Amino acid sequence: MLKFLTSVSLVALGAGATYAGGIDRSGQGVSQIFEKGTYAELSFGALNPSVSGTDVAIFGGGSTGNVASNYTQFSLAYKQDINDKLSFAIILDQPFGAKLLYGTGSVALGGTSVDAKATSLTGVMRYKLDQNFSVLGGVRADQASGNITLKGAAYGAFNGYNVSLAQDTAVGYVVGIAYEKPEIAMRIALTYNSAIKHNFDTVETIGPAIIGIAPTEVSTPQSVNLDFQTGIAADTLLFGQIRWAQWSAFDIDPQTFTTLLNGGHFVKGGGLIALADTTTYTIGVGRKFNDTWSGAVSVLYEAKGDPLVSPLAPTNGKVGVTLAAVYTQDNMKVTAGINYTRLGDAQAQTARTARTDMTGNSVVGVGVKVGFNF
Repeated sequence: MLKFLTSVSLVALGAGATYAGGIDRSGQGVSQIFEKGTYAELSFGALNPSVSGTDVAIFGGGSTGNVASNYTQFSLAYKQDINDKLSFAIILDQPFGAKLLYGTGSVALGGTSVDAKATSLTGVMRYKLDQNFSVLGGVRADQASGNITLKGAAYGAFNGYNVSLAQDTAVGYVVGIAYEKPEIAMRIALTYNSAIKHNFDTVETIGPAIIGIAPTEVSTPQSVNLDFQTGIAADTLLFGQIRWAQWSAFDIDPQTFTTLLNGGHFVKGGGLIALADTTTYTIGVGRKFNDTWSGAVSVLYEAKGDPLVSPLAPTNGKVGVTLAAVYTQDNMKVTAGINYTRLGDAQAQTARTARTDMTGNSVVGVGVKVGFNF
């Protein structure tokens, strides 16, 4: 049972993690380290978000259009045992990203855009303390870059501002502990992902004029994942995840912009973006139908916070559902999932004043994972 249902729970969690926290895309999982023997996998996902709204009345009520672009996700992983107690895994994924563009129908924010991405390579080792407990730890290298443009009447003197954050690579770590009881397919794993501090070469412009070239320090958020699963009946598994991420510490403070915005004083956290910490909950049930097929359904929830949000992450909370299935043949597992998530209404703001009402938004995602045990 464990072989089939673990695969179902993992793809359901992965699909649900997509788009959590606005720019939190992969969930930074290291579940591959728990696979049996030698294992390799390839995952691919495609996301179709619909995020739109209208300007508030003072700006004429024009439409933003769909500000969110479709995007794809991929990951690669390889896991191998060194001996009966020690194993390692190497995981390549895309943990964070954002790609938004406000349409010209919006007087307030039309032309505002963000294009940011990150790719991570994680090496993690696991040591079994006894039959039930194990510890894990490793190093994560994160490569990131970004480009942000502010346009529209809501930005006043900063209308036309652009900042380019050149590609940078920095290193963090991951540590964790797990408890397992294989006879009932139980596993509880607690994993901590450190913040990773980047120092981006930066160019700031307004129109054609360069106004700053000082480096910008940005830290990706630290986070904690609590993953769990347990058998609750013959061929039936209960699984879930609680993920907390400290987005309130994710500051983008270009030197010139931040200084001008704060009356000639540089204020850390007083720059381009302000996000709230997120806690995302997922719970689901998996079922083995026969030796070939298994399936699962799971629900995702992230609470709403302050309705005034950054135009660069214009949603507020979410509720989603994922359906997943696993086909197993010999040493191959093919897992497929589809997720629908309703994104919470929000008001994109500048200077703590609502500029657009973003309502009725959602994202649809599909994913496929192919795994091999050797």
